[in-house]
Amino acid sequence: MDLDRAVLKAREAYAAARPVSSQWTDRANAVMPGGNTRSVLQFLPFPFRVERAEQQYLWDVDGHRYLDLLGNYTAGLLGHSPQPVLNAARTALESGWSLGSVHADEVALAELLVERFASLEQLRFTNSGTEANLMALALATHHTDRSKIIVFENGYHGGVLTFGTHSNPINVPHDWVVLPYNDVDAARSAFATHAEDIAAVLVEPMQGSGGCIPGDPAFLTALRTLCTESGALLIFDEVMTSRFARGGAQQLLGITPDLTTLGKYLAGGLTFGAFGGRRDVMVAFDPTAGGALGHAGTFNNNVTSMAAGVAALTEVLTDERLDATNTRGEHLRASLNERFTEHGLPMTTTGTQSLMTVHGTPGPVHSATDLVDADDRWKELLFFHLLASGVYIARRGFIALSIEVTDADIAHVLSAVDDFCETFA
Repeated sequence: MDLDRAVLKAREAYAAARPVSSQWTDRANAVMPGGNTRSVLQFLPFPFRVERAEQQYLWDVDGHRYLDLLGNYTAGLLGHSPQPVLNAARTALESGWSLGSVHADEVALAELLVERFASLEQLRFTNSGTEANLMALALATHHTDRSKIIVFENGYHGGVLTFGTHSNPINVPHDWVVLPYNDVDAARSAFATHAEDIAAVLVEPMQGSGGCIPGDPAFLTALRTLCTESGALLIFDEVMTSRFARGGAQQLLGITPDLTTLGKYLAGGLTFGAFGGRRDVMVAFDPTAGGALGHAGTFNNNVTSMAAGVAALTEVLTDERLDATNTRGEHLRASLNERFTEHGLPMTTTGTQSLMTVHGTPGPVHSATDLVDADDRWKELLFFHLLASGVYIARRGFIALSIEVTDADIAHVLSAVDDFCETFA
């Protein structure tokens, strides 16, 4: 099969069906570099522009409706119409929104999160997962009086904390030690060499933006042991993986990190981030106890995110709905792989629970090394085929289910994938 020609035809058909989005792209390009202000949303020939969203659906300016399987890169776990969240945010706004003061909802949300995640004794709020990770790293270097931070190839902890195949010129300048993911021997070697200088290990229990590559429990357990023995802090970036269970991936793994970072869906889809952990570490932000660190942020405790978070965790995201969504995700991932194997396509889907990524390789995929020879054209063909079938995933193959997605929706997706496999096998 001529994959280049197939991709070109798919792009042309997509563009022809979206003239209004094309016009908006021309306007956007004049005032924003790349035509957007969030680089991950860019794809060729141009991204469609959303006009409205409701429940599990999006509508673009050209009138197409899509089943939303992207879920705003995990921030949209609650779907687009969680009424209690909307009501809470409206009530908060009606009471005033630029307070410059503390208020009740930030305490209520903090209490809910401390109860939910075993590693959290105290926490502080930020505006994003990126900010949460930046603050956690600053705290770790202060607490340990050390400089080196261990991170992992293909890891993503925010726009300025990205460790892909190429160095990121806008990364913050910590003293990084970048290791292969899921490699226990490499971790042990790094600690043997640098133990007295390592402030923290920052790790995702599953690499999310890096391709939904699950962490081997033995690897994550070894990191816990190495940190404990050396006095370094283990930081779990659960910005994405906290949705795997009520208490996050750490609950499923039975591993308690020293610090946890959170973000995405926990404010019902509004701006949100948080970092927290052991009380003896977090005390650095308590001036009444001699803490020397400040923590600024005009909108850290903004009234809409705080009120929305309380509503999300008390009225919408029940354990039953979360479990059902994760079960549905496991079914979808297994079903995709069954179809790719049956039709002999060089594709595989990795992930855990309700998060997954389709790759242009037959796999298996355990680390970034296994993706070196993946053919991105397969992902692009699937992306456009699904869009034509009214299903939206990320161009890079990423899927994040919301609690609004139904079994009937999954059946529709699998029917579209069946057609894709028959067309391109």
